[in-house]
Amino acid sequence: MTAMQRVSLDNASVWDLACKELARRDPVMAERIRQAGSERLTGKGDPFRTLVRSIVGQQISVKAADAIWRRLMVVCPDCRPAGIAAAGEASLASCGLSKRKIDYLQDLAFHFLARKIRIDCWKDMSDEEVIADLVQVRGIGRWTAEMFLIFNLLRPDVLPLDDVGLQKAVSALYFSGQSVSRSEIRKIATNWVPWRTVATWYLWRSLTPLPVEY
Repeated sequence: MTAMQRVSLDNASVWDLACKELARRDPVMAERIRQAGSERLTGKGDPFRTLVRSIVGQQISVKAADAIWRRLMVVCPDCRPAGIAAAGEASLASCGLSKRKIDYLQDLAFHFLARKIRIDCWKDMSDEEVIADLVQVRGIGRWTAEMFLIFNLLRPDVLPLDDVGLQKAVSALYFSGQSVSRSEIRKIATNWVPWRTVATWYLWRSLTPLPVEY
């Protein structure tokens, strides 16, 4: 784990430093930061809940994800591994979850309950080590693991290249709405290192509707 990965964005002074550096390097980012005002990324404290919400939101609209999440919170209010495991397929399906996503949530609950992943070690692992641990769970790919790094571990330098919101924002703000490749995003993002998480969050804030926060 690098020294930079040990830095957490829940520290307000770290966030302010990131904003100053990004604004100095990138005029587009400077404007996004100005428009966002005092808003900033806040951590989601429970790892399991963060991952459940990420799975719920996969490949569907923000509105649909919010609706399913609200129904899931009725079925399983505390959103704990034991609760998801005990809920049963019919109850989970009544929330609007597909059979595939139900399988994913049940497998996630199993991994947590059986300690098949190194939950207690994540805070001391590198970004890539956390990703490698998480993708053992069915339904968790690199994008979902990156959302976890951003919203739960608050790692400062995550660039989720497969994220549709990031792609849309970069296209609109840097390429006049033209389609943009992963390599083009990666090239622009070299100017944001080591604060690519912060830059990504401000780009998300430029979108309407706002993306789900995991």
